[in-house]
Amino acid sequence: MRKSILLAAGLLFSVSTQAQLLDIIKSTVKDKTGVDLNTPVKTKGTTSTTTTSTPSNTSNSSSANLGNLTSTQISSGLKEALNIGVTDGVKKLAVTDGFFKNEAVKILMPEKLRKVDATLRSIGMGSLADEGVKLLNRAAEDAVTEAAPIFTNAITSMTITDAKNILLGSNNAATNYLQSKTQSQLFTAFQPKVKASLGKVGADTLWKNLISKYNTFTGQAVTTDLNEYVTTETINGVFKMVADKESGIRNTPAMRTTSVLQKVFGAQDNK
Repeated sequence: MRKSILLAAGLLFSVSTQAQLLDIIKSTVKDKTGVDLNTPVKTKGTTSTTTTSTPSNTSNSSSANLGNLTSTQISSGLKEALNIGVTDGVKKLAVTDGFFKNEAVKILMPEKLRKVDATLRSIGMGSLADEGVKLLNRAAEDAVTEAAPIFTNAITSMTITDAKNILLGSNNAATNYLQSKTQSQLFTAFQPKVKASLGKVGADTLWKNLISKYNTFTGQAVTTDLNEYVTTETINGVFKMVADKESGIRNTPAMRTTSVLQKVFGAQDNK
């Protein structure tokens, strides 16, 4: 039908009149039938020029949210945020009471020794148990500075792809990245330092005394690897501090204290 209409119009009118009539016919047909004559018709043996609209780059479907940011800017912003998080986190933890008086990261009595704690308190030795916990935190405060160079190496090696994925990720995507890159290295580096710190602050001696008294009182033979426990808890504390800083930078403009942070994370405010 469409071809017949157009053919008749071509025979009766001049070129200029054909164009005018063609526009009228197209408009009329679309109004009455819903058929848009501007849409190319797919015929046998040909390929339709009509395509389904798809994102031009599926892997970067959120790139529009990044405004005019360059890959270098994104990478610099993420590295700066992580450096700030690590520096501030370690600085706050590596002081007296950095762990002990920070409820978010304070190292508590090991779970398997909770019964030791309860028993000692029941026989009037609560102060000894409290001192034991305090010294575990003192060891962590002394050891935590070992984290800085390991974190620095992981941050420096971040790729452009890593940075883009992190920027468009969750509130703690950068922290998760850092943890995946450094967890085993941190444990290896921390263990000897924590062991030395436990001895330095007297935690190892106190805990041997504490557990000995418990075993004598109960007739049991409780043991635990304090070094492994404190090492793990120290690492967890560092990542908790870094995650808090990252979340703050992402969600609180006032915490973006440099132009790079403002530009990179500001681009995400309108996601």
